[in-house]
Amino acid sequence: MTVPGPTPLPAASEHSPDVAPNFITEIIERDLQSGKVPQVVTRFPPEPSGYAHLGHVFASFLDFQTAAQYGGRYHLRMDDTNPELATQEYVDAIADDLKWLGWDWGEHFYYASDYFDRYYAFAEQLVMQGDAYVDSVSADEMARLRGDPRTPGTPSPYRDRTPEENLELLRRMKAGEFPDGSHVLRAKIDLGSPNMKLRDPVLYRILRGHHYRQGDTWCIYPMYDFQHPLQDAIEGVTHSMCSLEFVDNRAIYDWLMEALNFEPRPHQYEFGRRGLEYTITSKRKLRRLIEGQHVTGWDDPRMPTLRAQRRLGVTPEAVRSFAAQIGVSRTNRTVDLAVYENAVREDLNHRAPRVMAVLDPIRVTVAGLDAQTLSLPYWPHDVVAGSPDGLVGVPGGSRVPPEQAVRDVPIGPELLIEREDFSAAPPKGYKRLTPGGTVRLRGAGIIRAESFETDADGTVTHIHATLLGEGAKASGVIHWVDAAHGIPAEFRLYDRLFRVPNPEGEHSPEGEQVDDLEPAADPHFDPDEAALEDTAAPVDAAFLRYLNPDSLKVTRGVVESSVLGDPPDTRYQFERQGYFWRDPVDSREDALVFGRIITLKDTWGRGAGGREQRAESRGQKGESTVPTVEGKAAETRAVVLSPEQEQEVARLTGLGAAEADARTVARDGALLAFLGTAVHDATFGQVVSWTVNDLAPGLRSGEVRVEAAALAPLAARLAHGGVTMRVARTALAQAAASGDAPLDVIEREGLNAGVSGDDLARAVAEALAAHPDRVEAYHAGKTALKGFFTGVVMRATGGKAEPQAVAAALDAALDAGR
Repeated sequence: MTVPGPTPLPAASEHSPDVAPNFITEIIERDLQSGKVPQVVTRFPPEPSGYAHLGHVFASFLDFQTAAQYGGRYHLRMDDTNPELATQEYVDAIADDLKWLGWDWGEHFYYASDYFDRYYAFAEQLVMQGDAYVDSVSADEMARLRGDPRTPGTPSPYRDRTPEENLELLRRMKAGEFPDGSHVLRAKIDLGSPNMKLRDPVLYRILRGHHYRQGDTWCIYPMYDFQHPLQDAIEGVTHSMCSLEFVDNRAIYDWLMEALNFEPRPHQYEFGRRGLEYTITSKRKLRRLIEGQHVTGWDDPRMPTLRAQRRLGVTPEAVRSFAAQIGVSRTNRTVDLAVYENAVREDLNHRAPRVMAVLDPIRVTVAGLDAQTLSLPYWPHDVVAGSPDGLVGVPGGSRVPPEQAVRDVPIGPELLIEREDFSAAPPKGYKRLTPGGTVRLRGAGIIRAESFETDADGTVTHIHATLLGEGAKASGVIHWVDAAHGIPAEFRLYDRLFRVPNPEGEHSPEGEQVDDLEPAADPHFDPDEAALEDTAAPVDAAFLRYLNPDSLKVTRGVVESSVLGDPPDTRYQFERQGYFWRDPVDSREDALVFGRIITLKDTWGRGAGGREQRAESRGQKGESTVPTVEGKAAETRAVVLSPEQEQEVARLTGLGAAEADARTVARDGALLAFLGTAVHDATFGQVVSWTVNDLAPGLRSGEVRVEAAALAPLAARLAHGGVTMRVARTALAQAAASGDAPLDVIEREGLNAGVSGDDLARAVAEALAAHPDRVEAYHAGKTALKGFFTGVVMRATGGKAEPQAVAAALDAALDAGR
């Protein structure tokens, strides 16, 4: 069976950052050099059952940019095989958002549903070859017969039907003669395989539903493990990239390629999943936010959807830069949201001209200040000095010499300043306006406050000041807007929607996370099961407790009049306030609405309560500075590295380290020296991660006694599921203190000792008793909840229970409770 030959890829954006060298690019380079493939072909296959979100960014970047870098071809495919979820609205939205990101697939836009006839033909071929059969047992009986990781599966009584019988039944299934769930088509592979995915997986199920493209033509629909590899082969995909959840599914992928004799054959490669802190991406939970009026819709700027980020004012260049910083590795990682936020700041720093706006105004009358018009620059000196071509931008998009990048700003004796920029009883270190004190007005001289007025509540309502001469001195600088010419506006101050890093995890009553909450592996992960969300089952609303009450604040103030002539999509830095632009939905010429895209500096930390306090002063010289981010996994390109350090980053990422980790190591001699003995194999990325996130303080103080080479066996054991991350980190900490090999520590301390059958049964019973609503939902058909219960039990047993044993115990307990 042949596949399409190479075709040219539409020109990729020359401004898109490259994918850093990684294990997948190494494979691609070998395949191209050896002639194994004439051209790289990748695909991004979203399910059109919701809006694209930040969780899709990394995968789509990896697929598109890898093809672009190697002169290949990129496909966009809508995996629309579920008639209950896929809609044209989501198809159009996803395609539009991906185009906004800069991805160009040319003519290679595919719908899985357009190939239903071909999938079905392949199904008949497998039946006639004796490689597939129609099974008629119930779903519960099928699960029982599959066995468990310790027990081989038992053949279904229908497994030995003849090809002719199976073909007749399959055709009757297609004709709609049977009710939903009465029969399925299964592959005949290996019921004794240790890989549960190979124990005769389901290929087709009966499911009546109106399909948005195919109407009522079909009443049987292919499962993911059948459709996905076939479509890759049909399209001529060479490198099919997906996240680690699908590593066991690769065996079905390869079996289908062999059974159907595809040549050349695509291959699946798995990379570590990337989660984003302070964010949720579950479509049902996002919908719950909307239905509960916690947000205004899918495009609410606080939402993680790309629609929302576009409305917020984030640029596609910033999103692409963020994706490039994450790095590709074989291990799952959770990325600090600050990495994304700093990519946005860095992009806006050289894009957003500086203007002034007062968000909470108080009136100041300045004696000696005559009405006049000032010519003020859009850009601070550091941006001008950093311009690669000596030019700077102005609203409208053109680039001009710095001396021409100015705007007219009227000023007179009646001004408006920020209420917080005056204090009648200033705290120690306060450097703004005080009674009898002086302050510099941005671009307009120094004033001294002579007196002030208050209302009946003691609130300051009016300040009287005097303009001083050239010889006057002031330690602080504040911004202002002329009261007579300022334009009234509404300002929406957006912030993070959640106040804890993992809103779906477990937390103390004060909001602190109980532990690092490594994602619990679900031994029965099924992509089709995960995609079939039971809309009737209740959504766990616990995450709503961690909503940030300050995620949106609305104020009314004024902005300088120069903005009136600017294009509506102009992004600004409102001096000392943050980056803003006009809300594209609600702002009008006669009623301006500005939304804050991002604050000037990171105001979030990892301390108690999840938030650092804002500094007393906003920093008069910091408005054009992109700050670095504190905290693990927060290294960004805002930190300038030397050419030698950049070479070191390239070397480390080429060996498998995440770029954020590599940039940390390249600047730290202690970490770099420690990794000198690290083993250069598939474990390297995990060892670097531990070095940065667990061992760095001890390495800098000279207290770590273990060698990097000794960590490779631990990382390998972790990768193969032999230990949990919790146990690995405990062993790592003890090894660092003692100098013993981590695996020796595990054996000596019994860290990986299994949980007794009685203790495991007790933990399972307690987990089910604590969540009766979820047990009921599971019995009603939401079988994906098994993964939730697995996580609860694993935490209850301190991470020591074997996932396979947990799965078997859960199966028995859940089935017994029916």
